[in-house]
Amino acid sequence: SFQLTMSLNATTLLNEENAQGPKRNIECLEGLELQTPPSFQDNPLQQLQLASQEVLEKAKRSGRSKCPRCNSSRMFYCYTCFVPVETVPTEKIPTVKLPLKIDIIKHPNETDGKSTAVHAKLLAPDDVTIYKYPCIPEYGEKRHEVALIFPGPNSVSVKDIAFHLQKYTKKGVCDSDEDCSREPLPKQAKIEPKEEKNPNESISSSRSEGTRLKKIIFIDSTWNQTNKIITDERLQGLLQIELKTRKTCFWRHQKGKPDTYLSTIEAIYYFLVDYHQEILKESYKGQYDNLLFFFSFMYTLIKNAKCCAGKD
Repeated sequence: SFQLTMSLNATTLLNEENAQGPKRNIECLEGLELQTPPSFQDNPLQQLQLASQEVLEKAKRSGRSKCPRCNSSRMFYCYTCFVPVETVPTEKIPTVKLPLKIDIIKHPNETDGKSTAVHAKLLAPDDVTIYKYPCIPEYGEKRHEVALIFPGPNSVSVKDIAFHLQKYTKKGVCDSDEDCSREPLPKQAKIEPKEEKNPNESISSSRSEGTRLKKIIFIDSTWNQTNKIITDERLQGLLQIELKTRKTCFWRHQKGKPDTYLSTIEAIYYFLVDYHQEILKESYKGQYDNLLFFFSFMYTLIKNAKCCAGKD
């Protein structure tokens, strides 16, 4: 999560990251290109299929602007109203259509300006809702179609969503895998393992089971604050999903935590890519890349600022 309350020049960007670098002017940010092109491993964001970021370039040059709703001075967007500022026309911001709904539960101590969760709301406004804990929905009645992204001891991989959702009914979930395997739950077709099915039918069946998932929940907080939310009774009994291991590109790295701890917008993006390929069984062609529209721009801006000041 990050804060966009700084004026965008190399000095203030680096001070924001607690770095003491020499003063440089804004030209350093605008014209800087690394002498050797970074590899994909150095910057996986460079392969994204993004809408033109010229609107953000212009906004960066003109500086902070007013939020059209609360009149606060912001850079690019207002992180409390979830709207672009006046210098960033809404029609120039890409809109991403998601295959399911996303609820983001934000820890009350998570600084609004540091959170990347707002990116999801700005870029997929029809499919994303942000709640500030403890104000969250009751998910009990919907647990047959809702899952929570959290790397716990009982978490399952994205590809196994279909298998595990079979155990959930509209009324609840069976107590254990053993109980489930003994007797299918009401209103569910029995699985007959003896009979070999056409492979194509199996894929189709798996896909329809997986798409029973209607909503995915993300927790927006530092890892140290997560426990308060994950232990809330309203989230108990939900299917928990663990993402594949990927390295974060986030510049505001949590001290003492591994680089596999993703920012909220990265977690949402990577989940959707996996869901698209492993549950929808469709080839991924950049459909959700624009979720990283703001993130990738800020990544480049801060990377260049650090480079400009002679930092790695």
